[in-house]
Amino acid sequence: MKLPRTIRLDPSDTFVFATPAEPGRFAVTGSFLFLDADPETMTGKERAAFRAGFADVEALGFSTLVTVVAATPQEHGEAVEALARQIAVRFAAPSLEHARAAAAEEIAYAASLCEEHAEGTLIALHRTIRDGRLVEQFRTLRHRDAGAPGADRLHSHAKAFIVVESEDEDAPDERVDLVDMMKGRAP
Repeated sequence: MKLPRTIRLDPSDTFVFATPAEPGRFAVTGSFLFLDADPETMTGKERAAFRAGFADVEALGFSTLVTVVAATPQEHGEAVEALARQIAVRFAAPSLEHARAAAAEEIAYAASLCEEHAEGTLIALHRTIRDGRLVEQFRTLRHRDAGAPGADRLHSHAKAFIVVESEDEDAPDERVDLVDMMKGRAP
């Protein structure tokens, strides 16, 4: 099984979100946190979390990016339990069993986002309200092939990612080259 895990490539999440996620925590989309939200009335950090934040399961802190990782059955169970505790407290679930069922559903959805992607793939989220409905769009960034132009410009621990996919067929084709974005930052 694969699950999304929070990752921090730079300190921007600590400035962008009121409650940033700690790197290395399992995550869900967190859209349930915004079911009754009105983006027009949100402040800057609330709006940033609404638009692009994955929620970590341990504290419901936000992360702009998650990475696809392998998860053991034990880690999966621990992620469900951590999220269930957050749901029980934050939303006053009638029981821990109700919270656990909701958490299991959220974790299953998060796992479904990872199924077709290789470990190490980065996933970004863009959330909007369209026609009164909450809409999620996902973009993935994958490791460059070793022979791709520019792939050897950074040290092996700072691989470049270039491919960006969108589940929105109407979205323009975008390519991101982190090599160019990180010039001068690699050791």
